[in-house]
Amino acid sequence: MTGPARGGRFVRVDGVPLHVVVEGRGPVCVLSAGLAMAWFDWDPVAAPLVAAGRTVVRFDRPGHGLSGPARTAPTTAGEAHRIAALLDALGLPGPVTVAGHSLAGFHAEAFARLYPDRTAALVLLDSSVEEDPRTVLPAALRTGAARTLGRVATAAGLPAALGPAARRATVRLSRTGGGDPAARDLVRRCYRTGRVWRGALLENSRYPDMAAELPALRAAHPLTAPATVLVGHDGSPGRGALGWLSRQAALADRIGARFEVAEPSGHLVMLDRPDQVARAVRHAADQSRA
Repeated sequence: MTGPARGGRFVRVDGVPLHVVVEGRGPVCVLSAGLAMAWFDWDPVAAPLVAAGRTVVRFDRPGHGLSGPARTAPTTAGEAHRIAALLDALGLPGPVTVAGHSLAGFHAEAFARLYPDRTAALVLLDSSVEEDPRTVLPAALRTGAARTLGRVATAAGLPAALGPAARRATVRLSRTGGGDPAARDLVRRCYRTGRVWRGALLENSRYPDMAAELPALRAAHPLTAPATVLVGHDGSPGRGALGWLSRQAALADRIGARFEVAEPSGHLVMLDRPDQVARAVRHAADQSRA
């Protein structure tokens, strides 16, 4: 693991050094990125939030960005507790607005449900949705396969050879607004490492289990904070795009959230429509104080 990014630091949570960047002053907003993404993917959103008088917390989950490798397989509740522990370590008790993109939407919603007194508002950005979550293969088998694949890929030198190119190709395919805006040195620093490949594989292997946790959390812990579901739409009339809008609208209905469409946008809403994302975060936080 290398040193922190400029303006960042490492905070040890549950034995793992987490890379975190804290900027600005004012009400706290926590931004958590999706699978295999890093703190710098929030750059276009963080800047207007800081300018609007917010404290912005961006962090890398274990095995992501510059954080240390994951010690255990992730769970939805576990990631919610990680956010709480990180805020404790930073001396930011809350309440905070927590925003989760893609898979991190599970974590953000879990935090809002498990820590209602510490949550000012919840924002889900093109969040993962599973209407009927189920697991087929045993979790231990999937986790073991992911760890083995990660070790084999690292030993074969695949992260160093293909990591940055794979990252840039994935970002380009997940946007409507162009390529990867991240600095090349940061992409190389993160995505040439086997640690990030192993972290993404491990987290992906537990996706079904994290999805399956949510229904129980929803049943046991009501959502009391104002919530927003912001979905990206590329403007196409295709069945897949319209189906995704419908599923996100159903998610908003399920949790009692405000529904908003970011258009044109791909899955990486924070890169395609950063100003709209920042406004949604500010609006959610303002609703909590109304």
